[in-house]
Amino acid sequence: MTLYTHADKNIRKTWIYMIGFFIFIIFLGWVFSLIINSYVILLISVIFSFLMSFSSYWYSDRIVLTITRSKPIRKEDNPELYRIVENLCITAGLPMPKIFILEEEQPNAFATGRNPQNSVIVVTRGLINRLERAELEGVIAHELAHIGNRDTLIQTIVIVMVGIVVLMTDFFFRMSFYSRNSSNEEKGSQSRLFMFLIAAVLAILSPLFANLIKFAISRKREFLADATGALLTRYPEGLARALEKISYDSHNLKVANDATAHLYIVNPFRGKESVSWLHKLFMTHPPIEERIKALRGMEIN
Repeated sequence: MTLYTHADKNIRKTWIYMIGFFIFIIFLGWVFSLIINSYVILLISVIFSFLMSFSSYWYSDRIVLTITRSKPIRKEDNPELYRIVENLCITAGLPMPKIFILEEEQPNAFATGRNPQNSVIVVTRGLINRLERAELEGVIAHELAHIGNRDTLIQTIVIVMVGIVVLMTDFFFRMSFYSRNSSNEEKGSQSRLFMFLIAAVLAILSPLFANLIKFAISRKREFLADATGALLTRYPEGLARALEKISYDSHNLKVANDATAHLYIVNPFRGKESVSWLHKLFMTHPPIEERIKALRGMEIN
C-alpha cells in the first residue's frame, strides 16, 4: 500500500462530488423558483454554484488558511519540524508542502491544497510543544497521507458545496416571505400551499443531508489516513500515542468552527466526543478509541 494507491480513485470521486452537488443545487433552485413563481433562485444557483465550484478548486486552500488565521513559517523558524516533513516526503515520494503554524495551545493539525504540488500542512503551537518526535512524525505522516490520497481537495470542496446549499435555503425562505407579502394576487390555494410545504421541508432537510454526507466522507478518510500514515512511518504506535495526547488535551481551539472542524486530525471541539449511535452520524471524526484500536491492531511487515 502506498500514498498513491487511492489517488486516482479520489480524483474521480472529487469530480463526482462536484457534479453531484452542482446537479443537486440546480434541482433545489428549480424547486424553490417554482414555488415563489420566479426563476431568480434557479438563475442565481446555477451561476453561484458554477463560480463556487471553480473557486473551491483553485482557492479552497487560501480560504481555509484565511479562516484559521494560519501563518507560514520558514525552515530556520523550526529546523526539526522541517526535517521531519522533508524526510517523510522523501519516503512517500511527495513534493515538500508549505508549512504553516497556528498559534493555538491545543495540539492539532490539518492539511489542505488541491494537489500534492500545491499542498499545505498546518500545525498548532501546542502540537509542536507537547508531542515527542515519534508522535509528531505520526501526525505529519497522517497529513501527508491526506495529501497523497487527494483527501485535501475532496474535503475543502465539500466545505464550499455544503455552504452553497445552506445559503440557498436561507435565500429561499427570505424570497418566499417577501413574495407572499408583496404580491397582490391570492396565491393561497391548497395545491400551492402543499407545494410550498414540500419545498420548505426540502429546504430544511437539504443542509442536514449535505452535512451528513460531509461527515461520512470525513470519517472514512480519517481511517484511511491513519492506516496510510502508519505504513509510511512503519510505527503505528507513534500516531496512536499522538491521538491519545491530542484528545486528552483540554485546551480549546479558538479558531475552530463547524465549517473546518472535519479538516483537523482530531475534533477541535472539546467536550463533544459522545459516541452514541445518533451522535456518530454527526461526528466529523471516528471515535478516538476506534482509531487507536485500529492502529494498535496493525501489523507492519
